[in-house]
Amino acid sequence: MKFSDEIIDTLSIDCVIFGFKNSALSVLLVKHGEGIAKGHWALPGGWIQYNESLDKAAYRILTAQTAVKNIYLEQFYVFGEVDRFLTKRVITVGYYALVNIEKFELHAGPTVSDVVWFDINSVPRMCFDHNKILKKCFTHLQHRVQHEPIGFNLLPKKFTLLQLQELYEAILEKKLDKPNFRRKLNKMNLLVPSHEKQKDVSHRAAQLYKFDKKVYDHLIEKGFSFGI
Repeated sequence: MKFSDEIIDTLSIDCVIFGFKNSALSVLLVKHGEGIAKGHWALPGGWIQYNESLDKAAYRILTAQTAVKNIYLEQFYVFGEVDRFLTKRVITVGYYALVNIEKFELHAGPTVSDVVWFDINSVPRMCFDHNKILKKCFTHLQHRVQHEPIGFNLLPKKFTLLQLQELYEAILEKKLDKPNFRRKLNKMNLLVPSHEKQKDVSHRAAQLYKFDKKVYDHLIEKGFSFGI
């Protein structure tokens, strides 16, 4: 059966995109350039078409509004409160992703006037229930990073142990004991020395590491308990 590319105006997708840079966790927001939310900040999102799957709709919407491409998006929740939209009943499928900020050059799409990374602690008031969606997703992320090594998606290919600890501290919103954190990392056998050090830094250059792909894939499949 063939379907048209008309939108389903009661079924939408919103994408929470997390990034990490300079020891801080950020989230990608767009400012609407048209419609009832014009001038307001929001999560990248839009209506699903009759002729596309949920995953394809998520990629299409995110790429069209921000120019961010080729990232892994995962569903995390469905939002269906009766009064969450102003004029009609709308069901929203929430997606999220973790990306390396330095890999992407942002461009505002035709339906948005701006696209910006905001520090997770400085997010403005957004339209509809998008602040609630972000809060729900952040809680989901805080749980998952302690059971799967997904946080590595936020780091460059080679990173320092300090960068990794700062990433976990930013996500979990607490300071971690360095010896204890590194001891638990060592038990997972996840990190491999790259035999390289930082370059162009004003302090003593630190050893760079990368993750072991086989161990990473195993932990993604089986999970673990970081307990930090």
